[in-house]
Amino acid sequence: MTEAEVLAEFRAAGALLEGHFILSSGLHSPVFFQKNIVFQDPVRTEKLCRALAAKARAAFGDIDVVVSPAVGAIIPGYETARHLGARAMFVEREAGQFQLRRGFEIAAGERVLMVEDVVTTGLSSRECLDAIRGHPGTLVGAACLIDRSNGTAEIGAPLIALARVAAPAYPADALPPDLAKLPAVKPGSRGLAA
Repeated sequence: MTEAEVLAEFRAAGALLEGHFILSSGLHSPVFFQKNIVFQDPVRTEKLCRALAAKARAAFGDIDVVVSPAVGAIIPGYETARHLGARAMFVEREAGQFQLRRGFEIAAGERVLMVEDVVTTGLSSRECLDAIRGHPGTLVGAACLIDRSNGTAEIGAPLIALARVAAPAYPADALPPDLAKLPAVKPGSRGLAA
């Protein structure tokens, strides 16, 4: 899939939103990718994740295990793993740190790919990668559907994306006047009460 085709899938699903959004990173943006609107459609999700799997295989070779951060990346991680013929697992927070739980294990020698949904600053990606590195196996890289940083987010591993977008994001104390006039909405999941 081309980047334009990926963005067209988000637009067609009604998942490319404009307004004033507080991202999981705490930054503010006039653009939000509501990926869960995409993920509610199994056909659209399969199409995107099949393309991501093909791109990941071309970049990193065979993959044994896909690990994703909970909650947002569980669906694309699972679907991408399915197309790679790999096992799918996810990390979740315990005592504030991402960890593999629920009996998930990575064996020595297994090739591991981290799969994200949308990358902005790369914080959850870095945290997920740190959790993966605490296990045997070989971390080969990371993949995401949308890289909002347009390739500038440093996550500590090679990152491929189906689409790279230069979506602006601002600290709360440095909002452009047009954005500051709009009411802010926080649609993400980070920071929700347990």
